[in-house]
Amino acid sequence: MSKTLAKPLPKHPLPPPAFLQLPDARLAYWTRGQQGTPVLLIMGFLVSGSAWAHQIPALARRHRVAWFDNRGCGLTESPSGFYSTAQLAADALRLMDHLGWERAHITGVSMGGMIAQELALQSLDRVRSLALIATHAGGIRNLLPPLGGIARFLHARLSGASRTATMARLLFPDPFLRHCDPAWLATTMERDFGTTRPLLQRLSQLAAVVRHRTHDRLSQLESLPILIVRPGQDLLVRPQASDTLARALPDAAVLDLPQAGHGVIRQCHRQLNAALLEHYAKADAAAAHGQQTGKPG
Repeated sequence: MSKTLAKPLPKHPLPPPAFLQLPDARLAYWTRGQQGTPVLLIMGFLVSGSAWAHQIPALARRHRVAWFDNRGCGLTESPSGFYSTAQLAADALRLMDHLGWERAHITGVSMGGMIAQELALQSLDRVRSLALIATHAGGIRNLLPPLGGIARFLHARLSGASRTATMARLLFPDPFLRHCDPAWLATTMERDFGTTRPLLQRLSQLAAVVRHRTHDRLSQLESLPILIVRPGQDLLVRPQASDTLARALPDAAVLDLPQAGHGVIRQCHRQLNAALLEHYAKADAAAAHGQQTGKPG
């Protein structure tokens, strides 16, 4: 396992958040990059958008990038009630409207990938490309993590491990944990998982995951350039869920990362960032060709 994947990144301080007033909540968001086609990054369950820290600098060198805290998380307000991925997708679309982005490359990880699917299904014409990272299309089988993830969680909790230590063992395979920089790991885990969310907030977002169902509608997305990222050692979302997505979207490209865990955006950020930039570039080239030929791009 290469240690270069786990060393701290150069510091790129996040700008202060901006806020968008939704009908029922105030949404916190950030932007970086002054040129290139827009990229919208959508984070997963109960994690602030700042967890995209390993992607933002690389992507912003070529694109205008925006990321945000989903409702019920981080600096975004938490209206009462159970959320849905369709509702969270509507929030993301309102942010695109606010930024003046007619179309964007939509990239989501875990629950963020579920939201990204719903966003594309709601407004296909707003999506330049879709990247689905460590995610699934819903269904009972996908609600429970693999047995290895359940066993690791129970062992960590019974041993009295801290919440961040438990999450580290769920996000990263053992070989990676043995070789990564301890300071990097501690800083990363504290940033992304150091804050415990109130129970009602957790239940509100959990409802979105539980009720997520897109499999029967995915054929509507076949015209999009799509990248599916499959972490082979994922203990939270079954790797087979990526295979199911790929079967439902036969023209999608698949990035298979056999040694990666659910924390793939951190563990394999260099390889992932390169794949995302290539994916966006191909989609932009196809769109430009379509405009030149009069065909939809």
